[in-house]
Parts: sequence; C-alpha cells; structure tokens
Amino acid sequence: MARTLDPEAHALRRDAFVDAAQRLIQAKGYEQMSVQDVLDELGASRGALYHYFDSKAALLEAVVERMVDAVTEVLEPLVADPAVPAFEKLQRVFTGITDWKMERADLLRAFMTSWMSDENVLVRERFRRHTAVRLTPLLARILRQGKAEGAFSVGSPDHAAAVFVALILGANEMAIQLLVARQAGAVTLEDVERTITALGEAFERLVGVPAGSWPLPDPALIRYWFA
Repeated sequence: MARTLDPEAHALRRDAFVDAAQRLIQAKGYEQMSVQDVLDELGASRGALYHYFDSKAALLEAVVERMVDAVTEVLEPLVADPAVPAFEKLQRVFTGITDWKMERADLLRAFMTSWMSDENVLVRERFRRHTAVRLTPLLARILRQGKAEGAFSVGSPDHAAAVFVALILGANEMAIQLLVARQAGAVTLEDVERTITALGEAFERLVGVPAGSWPLPDPALIRYWFA
C-alpha cells in the first residue's frame, strides 16, 4: 500500500531545512555553507534533504522566496487600508521594505557577495519572477487608488505596476553591485548617492508625481550600507 503523505508534516520538515539553511547562511555565508552543514544542523540524511531540495541552490531559492513572501505579507494590511492616501502608501511600501532589510541586515550581507555570481543566475531569475508575482498586484492596487485620487498620472495602473516592479528589481541589483564595488573601492559614496537620487527621479516620472516629491533614503542609512 502506498504511504499516505501528511501535507502538514511535509511542510514542517521542508521548513526545517529552510530554517537551518537560513541560520547557516547568516552565520557562515552562502559560499561557506555546505549541504553537509545543513544535514549536521538537523541530524538528517542526504536522502531526506533531497526529498525536498535537489541542490544547494534550491535551498537558497527557498530561503529567498520565504523572504519575499514575508515582506509582501507585511505590506498587505497597508495596501488594504482605505484610510491611507495612495502616495503615502507607496512611500510606506518602500519604507517597509527598507525597515525589513534593516532587521535582517546580517542575513542580507551574507547573501550579497554570492548573489551576483554566475552560479546563481537561475536563482536570481526565479527570485525576480517570484517577486513580480507577489509585488505587482499590491502596487497595481495602490496605483489604481492613486489614479482615482488624482495623485498619480498613469495610463494603465496594472501595466505601470509591472514596470514599477521591474524598476525595483533593477534598483535592488544595482544596489548590490554598488555595495560590492564600494567594498572593492571602485566607487565613491557620492557615486552611490547620485545613483539613488537618479532612481528616485525615475520612480517620480513613472507615476507622474512632481519632481522632488519622492523621499530619498536618510543619508545615515546610505552610510550604514555603503560606507
């Protein structure tokens, strides 16, 4: 007789592997973490791990997807609040993402060096797709509200939201590249600040708000990440 799969137990066991990988990435870095480290952390067999994940990269993908899901779930109540004007919602979405990253700064720093490596091309692409699936509907709701309020000048909120997410993803990768370049001494803090300003200008043009209205990150926050 075929064994009956308990979905809840299956999910909990899978989550245990993701939890262990996340802890080890934060403690050691992704490149230094091995599959054997994960097995030792849980006292599990290689066969048990491969029942859920076929590679170390698949584990990384699961950790990243969990992070995306967590941040979008935090943003959902804000987006759904009818009392908050659309432009404030959009600003607070970015503030919420920034705060979420600050709370997990050690984990994110452990990712960054390996994130842009050639070996993680497929993982990055899946991350982009997963982020787009989760974030685009949230932004579309904000842009539809903003258009109705007269705050945003967008023809199609749904299509503008897709472009907005593409810009966010591009900005995220640019930030990682700048961080790596700063660590190598290849760019100055002024270069970083000017790039961030240019990104703010791009966001303003996309949604049709007045120039200078997009809030830029606190200089202390920029120095925290890049100095």
